[in-house]
Amino acid sequence: MLSIIKTVSLNGLAGYLVNVQVDITSGMPSCDIIRITRYKHKRSKRKSTYSNKKFRYELRSRKVLINLAPANIRKEGAFFDLPIAVGILCSIGVIKNIPKEDIAFIGELSLDGKVNKVNGTLPMCIEGKSLGIKKVIVPKENALEASIVKGIEVIGVNSLKETVNYLNKNNLQPIYSNWEEIAEKAEKYNVDFSEVKGQENVKRAVEVAAAGAHNCLCIGPPGARKNNDSKKNSHNFTRFKF
Repeated sequence: MLSIIKTVSLNGLAGYLVNVQVDITSGMPSCDIIRITRYKHKRSKRKSTYSNKKFRYELRSRKVLINLAPANIRKEGAFFDLPIAVGILCSIGVIKNIPKEDIAFIGELSLDGKVNKVNGTLPMCIEGKSLGIKKVIVPKENALEASIVKGIEVIGVNSLKETVNYLNKNNLQPIYSNWEEIAEKAEKYNVDFSEVKGQENVKRAVEVAAAGAHNCLCIGPPGARKNNDSKKNSHNFTRFKF
């Protein structure tokens, strides 16, 4: 049986929809992923995840073929785990209610079936909304972040079993958040670049390093205000001289 599950991937900050197509047929036991570049697939991980004690079913004498479309765009990241798992479970009949076309799945799976946090959930949801996605199922740890996007329903799950139960029984409530409240609770700093007089080039370099999560090392004599500059950046290995 062929099942098609949607997810969202990023190419830089530009998002695009990926159709995870899973086809399971009779034949020599195998599990192959085609049309993919940097997503490293380990059959043992899939087998352990799908056959753990929470989901008892057999894939003996079954050939599992997974296609990630479109083929002309690089795909990388662990967030393909959850849509691939859902696609396999739909194909073998564990999930009775096939997800609609406007639902996307994002999440990494552990060997015990836990859905782990992934990076880039917020831009994925923003791009997914612009591409017609109405609902996203994400790791519980990413749900608050994803719920910032207005106009899209966010469901947070802790495990693959919880995902299956939701799809079969619709027993989870959407998560909503208020951006203003989150901003008010954001970490506040008691230091600011306004305390540093001059050194415009150095301050600009530190800002760029902090924005890009690059390393930064400030070198200079005592009194050059190295500490105030470095407090704005938690990394300490790119060299600047005062």
